[in-house]
Amino acid sequence: MKMNQFWIRVLGIFGILGGLILFAGDMLLYYDPVNMSLKRNMGNASDFRIIASGVCALFATWFYMLGLGQVYYAFKPTKPIFRNGVLIFFGSILIAFGIVHVAFLAIATSAKLATENNLEINNAVSLSEKINGIMRLFVYPLVGILSIFFISQVWKRKTLYPKWIIIFFPLFPFLIEDLVTKYLPDNIWIIIKGGYLNIILVVFFTASTFALWNNRKSEIINE
Repeated sequence: MKMNQFWIRVLGIFGILGGLILFAGDMLLYYDPVNMSLKRNMGNASDFRIIASGVCALFATWFYMLGLGQVYYAFKPTKPIFRNGVLIFFGSILIAFGIVHVAFLAIATSAKLATENNLEINNAVSLSEKINGIMRLFVYPLVGILSIFFISQVWKRKTLYPKWIIIFFPLFPFLIEDLVTKYLPDNIWIIIKGGYLNIILVVFFTASTFALWNNRKSEIINE
């Protein structure tokens, strides 16, 4: 597949937009300038905010998948098993981002009903949280496999990416989430903690787009 530099950049921008949209969806559920409890904030969210958050998940997933096209292109020089593996596993993870976000709507709805009816919020959301946790268990192995494929090929210089892109690969910021968020002021914590997973994807797609913006290797591939 031939792709000019313009479309390589556009696909990366779609990935960035996907992260920003789903981050906005996170904030619609979690953000409150006063209350630092994510569950309480979901319970206090308006119907409009919960609905809008769900719509954000739909559009963000579409944009994420378009952004994946840039990553796939960067792996064009690799063997098919790695190129297609990255496409399948990264794509599955990005789709899971949207699905898991929608699962949080069940938590938000349960929390809202508990708040409105003076019920114990932790009991009200326990089943929704359990479902959410089980779905995540299916995603973690995919992250592990993707990490092996991605990091090994980039480190061996088999892709169009420079080695430094590994620093921005989502695995590493994911592993240090607690360290990053532990000492933040409350008003910043609610933003970073609430939208952390999508922030790290915004960072990744931004780094990916920067790395490929004027990449000479990609020009050679297109010839």
